Amino acid sequence: MEQRRYTYSKSEKLKSRNILEKMFAEGKTVSKYPLRLVYVPLQDDTEGILKMGVSVSKRNFKRAVDRNYYKRLLREAYRLNKHIITEKLQKPTAFMFFYQTKDRLTFEEVNEKAIQLFEKFLKQEGL
Repeated sequence: MEQRRYTYSKSEKLKSRNILEKMFAEGKTVSKYPLRLVYVPLQDDTEGILKMGVSVSKRNFKRAVDRNYYKRLLREAYRLNKHIITEKLQKPTAFMFFYQTKDRLTFEEVNEKAIQLFEKFLKQEGL
């Protein structure tokens, strides 16, 4: 099933506890301050080629309102720029996208860093 370019559908959301445990046990990491991407390949029978989750540390933002705001920014940056990854990715992969600073960046800054992070991921994977 061909997905639209600028969507973040339910099937793309990373919710599986097993995949999350596997990701933190044996996943690889790419960083571009203040963002970090942890990823792990999935079995070929997984629905869709991409699974994505986002996370903002409670240590950096005590108030849930602030954490939710930055999670929204991460999801939007992913939604607008996921084509950078999906056009080159051959096998199903799960990603976890982290915002790792107390600095309060604007959406434009987060979006720019997300693009740089996705390009760094492709370079690291040799795609």
